[in-house]
Amino acid sequence: MRRRVLLLQGFALTPMASLLLAACGEDKDMPNGMAVFKWDRDTCTRCKMAISDHRFACQIRGGPKDTVFKFDDIGCAATWLAEKGKEHPWMADATTRMWVADFSSGGKLWLQAASAHYVNGKVSPMGYNYAAYAQAQPDSISFDAMGQRTAATWPANCYPRGTDTASATPATSAVLK
Repeated sequence: MRRRVLLLQGFALTPMASLLLAACGEDKDMPNGMAVFKWDRDTCTRCKMAISDHRFACQIRGGPKDTVFKFDDIGCAATWLAEKGKEHPWMADATTRMWVADFSSGGKLWLQAASAHYVNGKVSPMGYNYAAYAQAQPDSISFDAMGQRTAATWPANCYPRGTDTASATPATSAVLK
């Protein structure tokens, strides 16, 4: 008899436990439509490094299947956009969404990447060294300008030191305009 009661109580608690566990994994500050990051488990679409530093994370979502692309560094995202423009023509579509972490919030708030202000000089995961801010900062630049600069320097930033990058061709930034 005790066994039946215990089993029935266990089954009754299962939905409640599931709800509590599901709530633990949610990030309530995520913009509508943004996929949740699994910190230290998700990897950057471009460089394949684990996404750990909340302050530099970036996400692109769009296309016919509403595909999610996650990045550990805004420079990786901007470079990937320049490289993959022909492969993914939907990136230029107005329905494509792109978010970047607000550096001043420690990565707790998310900004629309196109309207954020970018400052060079912060140490970012892949060495592009740009941080996004909601408000204009001294010497901040636009997304387009930052994208052109990062896409032009990608071989130096996305290969380990000592790797021969002479065969690599610089990406164009036509998609970023």
